[in-house]
Amino acid sequence: MVAATQKDGETWYQCDECGMLFDSKRDAKAHEEYCDTDSPSYLQ
Repeated sequence: MVAATQKDGETWYQCDECGMLFDSKRDAKAHEEYCDTDSPSYLQ
């Protein structure tokens, strides 16, 4: 599931599995389909 959040006055979309932020809901949903929470996120 993707959650909308406010950061720096803008709306961002966060992957509930790994916490990664996206500026596009479409990108967040596409990421969510392939999200692998077993491996560490390299962007954190």
